Amino acid sequence: MATDRRIARVAESIKREVSQLLISGIKDDRVGVGMVSVTHVDVAGDLQHAKIFVSIYGNDEAKAATMEGLKSATGFVRTELGQRVRLRRTPEVIFIEDNSIEAGTQMLSLLSRLSREREVAEANALQESELQASELQESEPQGSEPQASESDGATDSSLVSAEE
Repeated sequence: MATDRRIARVAESIKREVSQLLISGIKDDRVGVGMVSVTHVDVAGDLQHAKIFVSIYGNDEAKAATMEGLKSATGFVRTELGQRVRLRRTPEVIFIEDNSIEAGTQMLSLLSRLSREREVAEANALQESELQASELQESEPQGSEPQASESDGATDSSLVSAEE
């Protein structure tokens, strides 16, 4: 069993080499249909299996074609890894589509939409409060004194004297 640091180093070197293969090594036209990038490599503790997570930019048809091309190029990728990375045994390679970037983009768009809706609601509330304040100012008579309320001190003393 390899240590965690060794597993991380092997995963990083596999990621680097597979990225180079995607740029120049794989000749399959299906791989070039969608823009492909390696996002993460997960290597098993015994260094016998490597899951390579790839992000594919494009429509659903391009993604499916690219994944088919990557699956058909698995043997080639494994032999190239065996030549480029010095290991006793070359790990078996499995390509997995990574949708985390798309999920993150969707989450960011939802958050920005929510922020815009909140700003619009605050602007509408501010306009409504200003409108109500201006209506109150217009409804008050100009130049008159405020009216005395019924609960003035004089009224209260007359109630007290009446009860006695």
